[in-house]
Amino acid sequence: MTFFSTHTETAEATPCEAVAKARGQVYSGIGGQAVLEGMMMRNGKRYSVGVRKPDGSIEVMEDTYISMTDRFAICKAPFIRGIFSFIDSMVLGSKCLNYSATFIEDDPEDADQEPSKFEKWLDDTFGEKLEPVLSGIVMFFSFVVAIGLFVVFPAFIASFLKPMLPSEALLGLVEGIIRVILFVIYIKLVSRMPDIRRTFQYHGAEHKCINCVEHGLPLTVENVAASSKEHKRCGTSFIVYVMLISIMLFMVIRFDNIMLKLASRLVLIPVIAGISYEVLRIVGTHDNALTRILFIPGMWMQGLTTFEPDNSEIEVAIAAVEKVFDWREFEKKTFGLEFPENKTADSANDTLEPEFSEDNAENAVNSDDNVTSAREIKADEPDNVNANTDDMMISEPLPATGTEN
Repeated sequence: MTFFSTHTETAEATPCEAVAKARGQVYSGIGGQAVLEGMMMRNGKRYSVGVRKPDGSIEVMEDTYISMTDRFAICKAPFIRGIFSFIDSMVLGSKCLNYSATFIEDDPEDADQEPSKFEKWLDDTFGEKLEPVLSGIVMFFSFVVAIGLFVVFPAFIASFLKPMLPSEALLGLVEGIIRVILFVIYIKLVSRMPDIRRTFQYHGAEHKCINCVEHGLPLTVENVAASSKEHKRCGTSFIVYVMLISIMLFMVIRFDNIMLKLASRLVLIPVIAGISYEVLRIVGTHDNALTRILFIPGMWMQGLTTFEPDNSEIEVAIAAVEKVFDWREFEKKTFGLEFPENKTADSANDTLEPEFSEDNAENAVNSDDNVTSAREIKADEPDNVNANTDDMMISEPLPATGTEN
């Protein structure tokens, strides 16, 4: 995997790229999610949603979201925080999806139709609360369908193979393989839908933006396009870890009774999610031989859930990032690079060069004093880097029952 693909081997790298390569990837604390015709970006308690409107303009909103890990100290405990982080991702992701959906133009024929009696009853009963109520119902049924398809169904199919397998451990392995195959088929099928494919392109744009700033490059269309569309903290990797850890766990925890087996799968979902999140944290915040190996399965799966975005999609992603994240301040403190605040590069043909010298380059590469982690940047600074690594998961735009998360 390469993060700088626009230069040939003989091309001379810019000072900015040289420092980025020498320093490697530095955790920024930001994460996001693809939405309908746009992207959500989160930095601590702040989040933004950028959407490409039907008229071609970009709409960016900003709001705050207080996560459960911020509200309750117990939610930050290891192996527990992953469960609440996942719930937060689902809640915020659903909210952002609903917002982005408001920009989708309705069919003129549907707009002329009178609301049905059921629609009027819903509106009269719930009023302004209708949208969150419907979102909760959709989220619940999506979760039920996901459990049925990827937990219950594989166990049920594997039970028919029990007479042909010599051990329960092998049966657990086969069940896990069936689960992975179903997931891959599901992703391949939904990615053929035009709307989902564009969502996966925005998913790629989200990763590219984060990789761009975490490698010390100015956030321009050109640099974002040249960055990798895979990222170590992606929610796809989290799902992969869930499937792999469940295989190992269910090879050890075995029941002959099919009902007890299904019950154990359901009861252990929070445990598996908690372990998977801790693995994701380690892989996302460390760079060594072990974490690079652990990242490989997630990177392979991200090949299915991310597509190369076009420049118009990258522009939306950049707008969402800049609304809640001061990448200039981050790269100044982390890499020793300074970019004029009054200059921007909004198109693929523009360039943005840092105020940079060889002395600054050497200091940025070699001096730990000039490299600042996300935790060292004060949380009360405007447009700051997120100092809360418990909210590090990048939400995954995986379709569920016809919609996406």
